[in-house]
Amino acid sequence: MKEIICVNKLYKFYRVGDSTVHALNGVSFSIREGEFCAVVGTSGSGKSTLLNMLAGLEKPTRGQVVINGCHIEKMKEDELVRFRRENVGFIFQSFHLLTTMNALENVALPLTFRGEPKKIRMKKADRMLEMVGLRKHRMHLPGQMSGGQQQRVGIARALVSGPGIIFADEPTGNLDSHTSEEVMRLMRRVVKEQKKTLVMVTHDPHEAEYADRVFHIIDGEIVQIQENRRNYENERV
Repeated sequence: MKEIICVNKLYKFYRVGDSTVHALNGVSFSIREGEFCAVVGTSGSGKSTLLNMLAGLEKPTRGQVVINGCHIEKMKEDELVRFRRENVGFIFQSFHLLTTMNALENVALPLTFRGEPKKIRMKKADRMLEMVGLRKHRMHLPGQMSGGQQQRVGIARALVSGPGIIFADEPTGNLDSHTSEEVMRLMRRVVKEQKKTLVMVTHDPHEAEYADRVFHIIDGEIVQIQENRRNYENERV
C-alpha cells in the first residue's frame, strides 16, 4: 500500500505571554492508504494540534505535511479549502449538524458546496444513510435523533463526497460507552469496506484498539507506534 500521508519534522510553537509553548516537537511518521490510525494522548499532549496540521486547519511553525503528494503546508487558504473539499471528510465530537435540516439534507450538505444538482445530492445522501443504518430516519431533524444516530449522520456526511481521507476528532466524546462501541465498530467497518484512510484523535486507549496502528503522543512527541492485532472480521453493526 502506498503512503498517503507523510509528516516530516513537524513543529508547532505558540506564544503565550512571555513564554513559548511547544505543541509539536519534530514529529515524523507516515500513514498508508486504507489504514485506520489513532492518535492517543491526554489533554495538552498535542494530538488535536497534530490533527489540525494534517487537515490544513493550522500552519506548522516548520516541517512538512504531504498528503497525496501535495505539500499542504505550502498551500494558500483558497487552495486548502479546495483541497479539503476534494480529498477530506471530517467527523466531529459535537456532530455539527444543522438543527433546521433533516438527516438527508445534513448528509447532502457537502455536495451543495461542490455544486452538484439536488437530485444527485439527495440520491447519494440517501445511499450513505442506508449504509450507516439510518435510511428510515432520513426525514428526522437532529433533535429527533439520539446522540448515536446523530453521529451516524455525521459519518455519512463525512463519506458522501467520496473523500480518500477521513479525520475524526474525539468522535465518541459525547456518547455513552455502549453507543461509543457501536459507533467505533461502524467507523471501522465503513472505512474498510469503502477503502478509506481514517485518522482519529482520542484520549481513550480502548477506542484506539479499533485502529490498525496507534500513535501515542506525549508533550508534542510521538513516543510509541503500536500495531493492533484485534480481529473484527465477524463484527457487524
